[in-house]
Amino acid sequence: MKKIPSFTVNHLKLKRGIYVSRKDQVGDQIVTTFDIRMKAPNREPVLNTAECHTIEHLGATYLRNDPKISDQIIYFGPMGCRTGYYLVMKGDLESKDIVPLVKELYAFMAGFEGDIPGAAARDCGNYLDQNLNMAKYESKKFLHEVLDNIDDSRLIYPN
Repeated sequence: MKKIPSFTVNHLKLKRGIYVSRKDQVGDQIVTTFDIRMKAPNREPVLNTAECHTIEHLGATYLRNDPKISDQIIYFGPMGCRTGYYLVMKGDLESKDIVPLVKELYAFMAGFEGDIPGAAARDCGNYLDQNLNMAKYESKKFLHEVLDNIDDSRLIYPN
């Protein structure tokens, strides 16, 4: 059986940060998958499903509506382990390339007011499982504790 590259990352050394998870050739383009790691794996509590779901709704809405990069966005969604998110973008990109974008994204989510986009029975398969206050809290925490002072130790996977 082929080994999945993300399962070879030492999660015991992995810090919260932004990492290139993989790059794939799709036709004549490169697609880059980023690991936006909000929680230290196996060392701190994971995101609860309600705030995880809300961050997914807010993040996808922001990224797909940002006129500077919306045409590069393929996917934004949670990891099954609930320690972060995958962001899939067109282009041969590095973690440092998207730091400004991720800062803008988390600032948007930390300050979001109003109705959660897509959080209605008609639009979402589990629309009641949302928590805007905790999504804002977790976004602000990640923004200030990680993104505001990010360095290479949080941009390149550990050996």
